[in-house]
Amino acid sequence: MKPSTWAPRAATVELMTPTACTAMKPGASGWFFADMDLHDGDRYGFSLDGGPMRPDPRSRRQPDGVHEMSQWFDVTRFEWGDQLWEDFDLSTAILYELHIGTFSETGTFDGAIAHLDHLAEVGINAVEVMPIASFPGTHGWGYDGVDLFCVHEPYGGPAGFARFVDACHQRGLGVVLDVVYNHFGPAGSYLQEFGPYLTDHHNTPWGNAVNLDDDGSDEVRSFFVDNARMWLRDFHVDGLRLDAVHALVDDSEKHFLAELADAVVGLTATTNRSAWLIAESDLNDPRVVLPIDRGGLGIHAQWSDDFHHALHVALTGERTGYYERFTGLRDLVDSFDRVFVRAPSAPVPDELSGSQFVVYGQNHDQIGNRAQGDRLPDDAKALAIGIVVFSPHIPMLFQGEEWGATTPFCYFTDHTDQQLANAVTVGRTQEFALFGWRPADVADPQDKATFIASKLKWDEAMHPGHADSLKFVRDMIALRRGAPELCNGDRTSCRATCDEDQGVLWVTRAPYSLVANFSHHERLVQSLGELAVSSQPLKMLDEGPSIPPRTVAIFRA
Repeated sequence: MKPSTWAPRAATVELMTPTACTAMKPGASGWFFADMDLHDGDRYGFSLDGGPMRPDPRSRRQPDGVHEMSQWFDVTRFEWGDQLWEDFDLSTAILYELHIGTFSETGTFDGAIAHLDHLAEVGINAVEVMPIASFPGTHGWGYDGVDLFCVHEPYGGPAGFARFVDACHQRGLGVVLDVVYNHFGPAGSYLQEFGPYLTDHHNTPWGNAVNLDDDGSDEVRSFFVDNARMWLRDFHVDGLRLDAVHALVDDSEKHFLAELADAVVGLTATTNRSAWLIAESDLNDPRVVLPIDRGGLGIHAQWSDDFHHALHVALTGERTGYYERFTGLRDLVDSFDRVFVRAPSAPVPDELSGSQFVVYGQNHDQIGNRAQGDRLPDDAKALAIGIVVFSPHIPMLFQGEEWGATTPFCYFTDHTDQQLANAVTVGRTQEFALFGWRPADVADPQDKATFIASKLKWDEAMHPGHADSLKFVRDMIALRRGAPELCNGDRTSCRATCDEDQGVLWVTRAPYSLVANFSHHERLVQSLGELAVSSQPLKMLDEGPSIPPRTVAIFRA
């Protein structure tokens, strides 16, 4: 293959290899092309206007880190074994979010493969993998990626990721990959030297916005669309989770997300495989998931933080930081009815399916953005899972949640730039002040011990108590997947109500009814039929079932 690169800011571009430096030919629209062929495994880079070597902005492998030469990698040479994979339907997904670096002891794709049978046995049918694009250092959350076409080498590189996806498919697990298109990491990104990937016409929490509507934006938009196509086509990924799309500021006639959605539709027509887009958005705007022909952006589903926040307040009583706007059970009822509790825009139309919204009791943000990365209290974990899995939305669990893991999931980084490292540590303590946490309470993200402490302890799953939690989760998922009434995404037939004084929530999806006792006292409720699943044993009295404190139970009429 002959390499090429987009570098409209350069007058000359040279292809650099370990033994030669060759001038590239300029083409249209700021592109440069080399006559020299590269083969699988060859090292190379680019020199702009006689400057130092820079990695390929579309590098497929960085074996020596993000600052060094790229390596040509041909994923088409991978021998796939997922020919019998039949796709998965997002509307029936049981998602499981995981972080490759902490999911297994080795922190690699191969280490993660060793635990996939466990997920399949629990009833999970799709994993959502936190970002794997290359970033500086060895460990981190992945949201500071700088080589978006490249798989982080310490995880196992591109070949390791291909093995992971292949292994998932062979076990009936779909793969959704978290991608970050709203900013580039603060260290190791050379894209701005090549072209106008950023613009000062808009600002985001990370500074200048990604250029989606300024001069040169056509090529920048193509950069991200091509990236999405690569994961979905070349690595057989089934869907993409788009990080913080509210930071994709675009005043174009056609929003970038709609362009991306159209591109994915076109790709599925050629591959005959499903491909899904899931957005994270804090806009609470149903337009994100409305079809393009109805004025929407055409994304298939989006995360619902309002559901989480209402559930978290109901479970814990916390009302600090971004929880201060939520009241608990009443808001949780509203989230079943309206999806968005704090909606600044139009309400969610009834025709939008519950399967267009992803809900969760815990995820990487809501655990990791706590001072010590602590999970829900033990007596709240089963309640959260029962309500999430029973909802008409797409349920998502976070790694280890199925057995009530005690390990934290902290925010951790491995910045080699000491000034940046210090800034991250100081920034975290200032951010957590909003929640009333003192600096001494905050785990230092740059301390490797913070990363090590976040690794799952898989032997916990077999310990007393944890094994009971695992059985309850298996039973809940089996009930949902086995009952058409519980996995159809029908929001209009779902009815929720609560008694705030008693601390009890009722949710009905006929013929099934859920009762959740949030209080610390036993509650006698009206008979609702035959018990299907319960997180704790119930007393079945003549007057009706008695629900122990902090217990969730599902009945079938």
